[in-house]
Amino acid sequence: MNIPAPIYPESAERAVELFGDLRLPDVPGKPLMREAMPQWAFDLVAAQFGGLDPETGRQTIRETLVLIAKKSGKTTVAAGLMLVANILSWRENDEFLILSATKEAASTAYNAASGMVRADPELRELFHVRSHVREIRHRVTDNTIKVVAADSSIVAGKLAGHVLVDELSFLAQKRGAEAMLMEAVGGLTARPEGWVIYLTTQSDSPPVGVFRSKLQYARQVANGEVEDESFLPVLFEPPPGADPHDPAIFRYGNPSLGYSVDEGWLRRQYESVRNATDGSFQLFMAKHANVEIGMATSSDIWPGAVYWERQEVPLTLDAILERSEVITVGIDGGGLDDWLGLYILGRDRTDKKKLGWAHAWCNRIVLDRRAEIAAEMESFASDGDLTICATGEDVRQLAGVVKRVFDSGLMDRIGVDPAGVASITEALQEAGVPEDAVIGISQGWRLFAHAQATERALADGSFTPAAQPMMKWCVSNAAVEPRSNTAIVTKKASGRAKIDPVMALFDAFALMATNPGPRQRHIAVFSL
Repeated sequence: MNIPAPIYPESAERAVELFGDLRLPDVPGKPLMREAMPQWAFDLVAAQFGGLDPETGRQTIRETLVLIAKKSGKTTVAAGLMLVANILSWRENDEFLILSATKEAASTAYNAASGMVRADPELRELFHVRSHVREIRHRVTDNTIKVVAADSSIVAGKLAGHVLVDELSFLAQKRGAEAMLMEAVGGLTARPEGWVIYLTTQSDSPPVGVFRSKLQYARQVANGEVEDESFLPVLFEPPPGADPHDPAIFRYGNPSLGYSVDEGWLRRQYESVRNATDGSFQLFMAKHANVEIGMATSSDIWPGAVYWERQEVPLTLDAILERSEVITVGIDGGGLDDWLGLYILGRDRTDKKKLGWAHAWCNRIVLDRRAEIAAEMESFASDGDLTICATGEDVRQLAGVVKRVFDSGLMDRIGVDPAGVASITEALQEAGVPEDAVIGISQGWRLFAHAQATERALADGSFTPAAQPMMKWCVSNAAVEPRSNTAIVTKKASGRAKIDPVMALFDAFALMATNPGPRQRHIAVFSL
């Protein structure tokens, strides 16, 4: 990754000089930054501060995303960036905010910044370090650097002109992360010289929420798909198609190799996990090579997950209704603190391939009872694949979608888990779907044959699922549990994992396996 040259070199020059003069308090001898830091750090400082137009005082680069591997010195760079920004600021009584995902990370960032001040006599005169509130105050301008852990009550009402978010991937997993960040960066609207920098490693699970959206946008800007001079993507990650089993892959995500990152240690750790089947290899590669985790690959994962991503294509419910000659529907749901899953499975009238699309519903209470996955659920809701609704609305809305499929004239039957089906059947009947369209599908080991049929269809390319992050997440949650001389598909982790749409998929496949005849589509298609 080559960081672009500064737009205004004269603005960058002074910032790079100040950054280089800072000392590293946790390194023997407390060397200067310019003596001990890798080049990428100086290039980042030059690009960021070099975005300030010296004539108008307006900052061109308003947002920066830095994706970099673990232990690359990003927290040290973050501390140095904010000290330099404070020194160069012409405003008074302004706030410079370092927002960390956890209290521990906030302490680390604060210790790095305060250590730099204490290590330099001139900075000790210029700044007042107030450790009890994790604050560093400029004695002349009264500008403050504040280091806080991510919390809505703390960032609410902040008017920081410069914000640095440490570990965006972790913060995105917190409930309400996107709203929290909007509060944190709200001050930029009144400060044309301000900016926000996101420093992060890859997530330890498939990216969700604001991290996923920022990363996708950064890749679009980096690839030239989107023109946005106000957004600077700095992505130290392997190119698409890079072999994760090639040890040379570490050079893409680690611009600090030979500095804070020891290549020998990386190779030893790589060798210790390269053949692991419990997901530790994927986790190691995410953190130390910035290889994005897609589908989990633990040894007990449902085999269809291996093929899921490669078969996904952009596909909507409208497209399935338009292309299909016949459709089967699968429904799976639990109690009020569970999800209600729907899967629509069509058979293409041209090539006879199966086409799939999912949706799920959950009651609002699930966000509280399953707080550990609230961020994922909010992200899927933002995608439009999960509806978070009031009690009773889930089955009513599901029935409305099924009714649309029924009215199209393409529907064969609806396969459901016989347990707890009464409320679903009642809602379907109220919507105008006849009772005899609903078929109970045997669950447990009897359903496993249809799970195997689904994985075979994925493997040979005869099943194309819609590209939906929610469904990909659910598929990665599905595990195969041996039972006597057969097996069942179940959740890998009770509570945190949700697989209801996957079970609905198997129900739909069970009906499609009966080879229903083609139907005649006879109504217009409307969007969900």
